[in-house]
Amino acid sequence: MSFDIFTVGEASDLDLTPKQIRAHRFSAPTTGVRVDDPDPSLVDRCRAITRVVHPNAAFARSTALRLLGIDLPWQLADDQAIHVVTPRRGERPQRYRIAAHFCGQKELDTISRFGLRITSAPQTWLQVSHGLDRDSLVLLGDAMTRRTSPATTVDELRRLVQATFKMRGLTACREAIELIRPGTDSPMESRMRLLIRDSGLPEPAVNRAAHDADGQFLALPDLSYPRLKIAIEYDGDHHRTDPATWRRDVERRQLLEDAGWLIITATADDVIRDPARLIRRIHAAIERRRLR
Repeated sequence: MSFDIFTVGEASDLDLTPKQIRAHRFSAPTTGVRVDDPDPSLVDRCRAITRVVHPNAAFARSTALRLLGIDLPWQLADDQAIHVVTPRRGERPQRYRIAAHFCGQKELDTISRFGLRITSAPQTWLQVSHGLDRDSLVLLGDAMTRRTSPATTVDELRRLVQATFKMRGLTACREAIELIRPGTDSPMESRMRLLIRDSGLPEPAVNRAAHDADGQFLALPDLSYPRLKIAIEYDGDHHRTDPATWRRDVERRQLLEDAGWLIITATADDVIRDPARLIRRIHAAIERRRLR
């Protein structure tokens, strides 16, 4: 028999003894509540926690990012705490395994997903900002405004930044907001774009469609200089290990090359270990095209 989620106070109504609710089949995401699953999902743990926290509470920070399906910055990747934020100090939960935060706003900017109250993507971006550097904030903003299933828009991020007057990390947010580019596909593409920009080279376009002389669609390069017909493609490991992805990459690049495009392929080594080599290749390609 499954009891799903229940509070310890409800156990007797379910004919469960104190010994039974300590059994391995039940997990305790926090004090006072149980889940009928020894290894519950994040969603079920959060659902259980809503039974014992203030109705104004919302799931926040790294917890919100995971619930929203947004790539976490590396600084937050190991953070497994359940983060909850409330607009008033007296509403903060003081319970085991809950990281409680006080926002100070009259109303939190929240959304509902999985039946849970979650801080919106812009609100979450602001809340984690004080622990991130400029590049990480830009990468997170790019992840929130992805080409596929974006969680928010740059305009919404900017609106909340402009409406916020006092907060740790606000200066970094104001700088980062101008560098976020919607329509990206991966953090490494964003990192590569910032690397190119910070080197002093012109900033490449993000996922801008390439067409042939007749106006027919050719491909959607990760980064490009359309006027110079230079495409910069990032190849992660899945491009090499997934046969279908590899075949699509080959076909796309053949179409671009046949139309006179120059393709620069970059890997993680180029972006992280030896970025100077990548910059030299891009610089040389730009000079060759300008001299044609």
